[in-house]
Amino acid sequence: MFRWGILSTAKIGRDHVIPHFQDSENGVVTAIASRDHARARALADRFGVPLAFASYEELLASDEVDGIYIPLPTSQHIEWSIKAAKAGKHVLCEKPISLHADEIQTLIAARDANNVLVSEAFMVTYHPQWHKVRALIADGAIGRLRQVQGAFSYYNTDPSNMRNNASLGGGGLPDIGVYPTVTTRFSTGKEPLRVQSTVEMDPDFGTDRYASLRADFGDFEMSFYCSTQMAARQLMVFHGEDGYIEVSAPFNSGEYGHPTITLERRGHDEATTFRFGGVRQYRLQAEAFARKVGGSDDEVFTLEQSVLNQKFIDAVYRAAKHGGWETV
Repeated sequence: MFRWGILSTAKIGRDHVIPHFQDSENGVVTAIASRDHARARALADRFGVPLAFASYEELLASDEVDGIYIPLPTSQHIEWSIKAAKAGKHVLCEKPISLHADEIQTLIAARDANNVLVSEAFMVTYHPQWHKVRALIADGAIGRLRQVQGAFSYYNTDPSNMRNNASLGGGGLPDIGVYPTVTTRFSTGKEPLRVQSTVEMDPDFGTDRYASLRADFGDFEMSFYCSTQMAARQLMVFHGEDGYIEVSAPFNSGEYGHPTITLERRGHDEATTFRFGGVRQYRLQAEAFARKVGGSDDEVFTLEQSVLNQKFIDAVYRAAKHGGWETV
């Protein structure tokens, strides 16, 4: 069994990751660390985890841990991923793994030097709905792809929430803008060439609260918006010459509805709906990661892919400063 250590008691770990890791067929959580030992012990007791540490360093030094899951604030992702790699631990780090593509190169160097697996936790790339979208596009189900449209929004103006804290790496693009970009790249196998964008900053938080963009992928265009201060919505549409694919609840299935894919033909005389009930994407991610560590050929999200996705986001910010096209 792959033995997981959880670096912090963050909400995403409590509510999503730890329960799914504990239910995985090839892994178990053996340790939780927090700078507050009482919090670590309480969370460990809640999930039947044997070890609770009062510091992250203690967890990294433990012989009872094979790999680390990092749900720390974004500004700390690179630092602790490198520390974990140097401790000989495999690393699954929450997205975004960095706020700048160039920073990821230092983590790649640490990964290679210590012969460990390091992956950004894009759970969507393990969900069968996205593998189905990729297969449909590759098989020509919608003909030539011309346009991808996406949306991801929620409403959060809590000043104590890290998503509204610029110093911790908050903002809409780092938190949710990465999902339309990564799923488009995953589904099409294509990379953006250039982007145009508008980014609106919150005057109090100093974080981006709204962004919209247009991206040129050469063979097709993409447009999407994301916001931290709009009514909750998720949608992705892949529109081709012979039909289109509409993905409902594309990122957080369950919270934003049931994950389905609708394939609509050009003549509007035939539509096929694919349903994916009961899928636990966090569990699938953990199981694939553990198998990959064991030498399987499972597809996991690589740091090289992380660099490409973050280059996309970096270019969106640059483009917003002058309003014109910006090369990715």
